[in-house]
Order: sequence, then structure tokens, then C-alpha cells
Amino acid sequence: MLNRSCATVLAVSVWLGLSAGIFAEQNSRSEAWSSPKTASGHPDLQGVWDYGTITPLERPAEFAGQATLTDEDVAELEQRAADRTIDRAPPPGSVGGYNQHWFDRGSTVVDGRRTSLIVEPADGRLPAVQPGIVRYVDADRANSEYAAAVAPVRLRTGGVVIPAGPEDRGLAERCLLGFNTGPPMISSAYNNNIQIFQNDEYVVIVNEMVHDVRRVVMDGRPHLSSTIRQWLGDSRGHWDGETLVVETTNFTGHTASFNPGPTSWIGSGETLRLVERFTRTDDDSLLYEFLIDDSVTFTEPVRAASTMSRNENTLFEYACHEGNYGLQNVLRGAREAERR
Repeated sequence: MLNRSCATVLAVSVWLGLSAGIFAEQNSRSEAWSSPKTASGHPDLQGVWDYGTITPLERPAEFAGQATLTDEDVAELEQRAADRTIDRAPPPGSVGGYNQHWFDRGSTVVDGRRTSLIVEPADGRLPAVQPGIVRYVDADRANSEYAAAVAPVRLRTGGVVIPAGPEDRGLAERCLLGFNTGPPMISSAYNNNIQIFQNDEYVVIVNEMVHDVRRVVMDGRPHLSSTIRQWLGDSRGHWDGETLVVETTNFTGHTASFNPGPTSWIGSGETLRLVERFTRTDDDSLLYEFLIDDSVTFTEPVRAASTMSRNENTLFEYACHEGNYGLQNVLRGAREAERR
């Protein structure tokens, strides 16, 4: 296995080459277009951006060995997405969850018609994990031995079987972190929007989900001490030509190194180094790429790319804590049951 520094250099070198290829492909659609600039001459990334897409993180088995979709594939997948929004009543005897009409998973595939968001490894799948690292899936929570071994709960939704207290519920369920906000950000059921603000000193990324806010420091100061750990990590940014590059470290061990989805997690955030790239490709498109650099967890780096589209609507606060009384009522009910 490569040591961490060599692996990082190799990963970034490969990533930059592939990134240039994706950028060239997207920018070829508008060769005369130039990125709007701020007063200081940097690309202006401000506005509301929607990262919802029906392209999955990992390449489905039905497209094994197929990097891009055909016209027929795209038509079929987008029709399936449209069909899911049809208003359906819950099954008899069930109160149901959200009606499908109110989900907002996205309706189109990403630019380039790739079969997965993951670009590297080349098979579009997550790489193997290192020895001793387990991929936890919430579907296994009925297994009490499994449940006893998963603390802290790094799931973005759900939780472990028979929780002893609120700490055993998932992070998004406790309104601590959104199930699609990451970082890195991956399209999910709804609220796939961010708003970007910027000046010379900071870039601020506001997620619609759980109104999480990330402040990216742009003045060249070093990362925080490794003894200081945060839910969203510690982000430092710089400009690489037309691209905003954000490096985030100092994640807490209460988060995962990577959440493939809201009901699974892999590794610990303590060993994660995340690099994100934001590039305007036309007036209404933002290329978003991320690199998971964690040689403690994965046998090779993970690189993914998606397309964000400009959203002209206003971003409203998703007031998770203020409106979420479910957990409080569950705990109150349990104490009442004990009293009786």
C-alpha cells in the first residue's frame, strides 16, 4: 500500500487530469462563454444551486462495464423518475410516509450521461475497505450483536435497535446533520439545494437541509489544531484558475469517513481529508467534484462528480430542530410508561 502522502499526490494528480477532461467536455458546449467575476476578479459562484439528480452514487449492476448511458437508457431512467412522482395512497392499514409527489430527488441524469457519480475507481463502485474497517448498513439493525458494536451512530437517518437514549438515533434524525449535506454533498430524497455567498476572505456554503452552514476560509491561514474536531470539519479554500478548491479536515469521529447513503456509513471522520472543486461551466451550471482521501478507510481514493443547476427560487430555512418534536415525545412516552 502507498504511504498516505504518496497516495494523496497520486490521487490528486489523476483527479486533476480527469477533472480537466470533464470540464473540457462541459465547456465545449459554450466556448464563447466566460465566467462572471467578482470585484476582485475571482469567478462568481454566488446563488442558489440544485444538486438533485437521478444518477446514483455507484454504478448499478445493470450498467456494469458501461461508463455512459445511451439515449434509450436516459429516456427510460427519466421516465421512471417521472412515474415515481405520481400521487399514490399508502397501503391499506398503513399511515404511510411522505407521499411520493412531495419528494424532490431530481429528474435528470448528470451532464455527460455517466452511469454513476463515482468516476474513480473506473468501475464506478466504491473501492474495498482496509482490513478491520466495516461497512455498516442500517438494515442490519435487527441484529443485536451488530447494534451493540456500532456506537457512535454515524448514520444520517435511522438508528440502532432498542436505543438506550437519543444518542443512539441517527444524526439527521437528531437534526444534527442533513442526510444529503455531507460534506461531500450527494443527491437524496429532497432539499438538494445550497446557496453560496463569497467575498475575498470567505466563501460560505448554506445547505437547505437542516440549514447547515460551512464557512470556507480563503486567506491562507492553516487548518485548526488536530485536537479541534467539528461536525462539518474545518474548511480552507483557494482558487485554481476558474475553480474553487476546498480542502476540509478535522472532522469529528461522531461522523463517518463516508456515507454512501443515509442508511449506511464507512469508517470514521477523524481520518478523512476531503477535497472539493466548484467550477462554473455556463450561466446555469456548476460542476461539483469531490475526492475522498482516506487511506485508513479505503484501499484507494474515491472521486466523484455531479452537476449543479441554478435555482432561481429563494432558499428558505429548513427548521429541523424547531419543528421536530418526535424524539422528545418518544422519550416522554417511555418515561410515562415507566411511571405506570
